[in-house]
Amino acid sequence: MKILLTGVSRGLGEALCHEFDRLGHEVAGCARDAIAIDKLKTSMGSQHHFSTVDLQSDSDVKRWIQQVCEQWGTPELVINNAGIINSNAPLWEVPLDEFERVINVNITAVYSVIRHIVPQLLERGSGVIANLSSGWGRSVSAEVAPYCASKWGVEGLTQALAQELPNGIAAVPVNPGVINTDMLQSCFGPSASDAPTPAQWAKKAAPFFLQLSMSDNGQQRSV
Repeated sequence: MKILLTGVSRGLGEALCHEFDRLGHEVAGCARDAIAIDKLKTSMGSQHHFSTVDLQSDSDVKRWIQQVCEQWGTPELVINNAGIINSNAPLWEVPLDEFERVINVNITAVYSVIRHIVPQLLERGSGVIANLSSGWGRSVSAEVAPYCASKWGVEGLTQALAQELPNGIAAVPVNPGVINTDMLQSCFGPSASDAPTPAQWAKKAAPFFLQLSMSDNGQQRSV
């Protein structure tokens, strides 16, 4: 299977890259970190396609997706994984630029990928788009209001998209669960180590993503 995956430089995205590769699937991945992208190009085979992309630039996203589809092929599975969180703070103390960046990366970038990949999926008539939400996209906690807002937004955006797509193409909001990532550590400190590592999570998550289908369209799913 050909899989388009954002945010592959670290954490869940990087772990999924390696697990999909181990299972025999091909990944077209992107991230802003050019050094991390070069490492993936070196460590993984030529059947994969890795690019340095700023997801906050719609023109960069458009160029990346056009290049992927023309040179590598149209993906069968799209996973919008890239995401960031604000530093813990009451909402009124969150700087405007930090709030805007959370929204831009977690919602607007997802829209940009969808905006440019859906025409390719429509042309083929099939595909699955999995947008990573969060437990905080279905509940809330203090001091992460911008992140909660963005992930609730992902839930609503994805469920609305699911009603717009024709039969054969599915959109699914996915809560990945609690994983020991840099993001979790920023919220919970040392206690984050109680959660599974991204590599441990990916062993379960990769098969989960691969089995998503039209029956999951618009349904809230959790790894």
